[in-house]
Amino acid sequence: MAAAQGRLSDGTGGMDDAKEGDRDTSGEAPLPFRAAVDALRAARLRPQIEVEPTRAPQRLAPFAYALEATVVDGDQDLADGRLVLLHDPDGHDAWRGSFRLVTLVRAELEPEMAADPLLPDVCWSWLTGALQARGLACGEPSGTVTRASSHYFGGLSERPSASQIEIRASWTPREGLGGVPDSAGHLAAWCDLLAQVAGLPPAGPGDASVVTLPQRRGPQSR
Repeated sequence: MAAAQGRLSDGTGGMDDAKEGDRDTSGEAPLPFRAAVDALRAARLRPQIEVEPTRAPQRLAPFAYALEATVVDGDQDLADGRLVLLHDPDGHDAWRGSFRLVTLVRAELEPEMAADPLLPDVCWSWLTGALQARGLACGEPSGTVTRASSHYFGGLSERPSASQIEIRASWTPREGLGGVPDSAGHLAAWCDLLAQVAGLPPAGPGDASVVTLPQRRGPQSR
């Protein structure tokens, strides 16, 4: 599985690449965090999205659990991402809560689509819209949408130019009974975002107003 790599830092939490010392802290965590992690592990998602646990960063919060996902079409990977659930039992002033979700999502896209000046706003609206569509309340959302282009020269000149979109974001999920957020609901919304970035149609009866990226030229083979 292709793991999303990078760092998100927006003053309310960040996401580092997994290091050898990173570990899953869910086994020794307080009950609300364990319940939230159990819900993530039990979630059932659309078959095109492959999700598996990965090392969680240690330095962002006392307790952390991480997942990585790839959107798959046959033997091709269309998009990938990483979602980290953070928990500080004492609360965090910047989060305005005791939980925080941090993500990085990326996908290849056509160069002409990357040149669209409205693309960053559209991609950010996909995240907020995915949460709203599932009735999920969140606080202190922040993040960036980045477009990058690669052009090849010399011995690599035969490769076509490539463009990539990256969405880096974090938000505070509302805590429910027992101080437990609806982590499974937030995971489902995150997978909705991944599907839109990958250009997949909605999983259920769709809204004609929903726009997704067209499939990228030459997605990566598995």
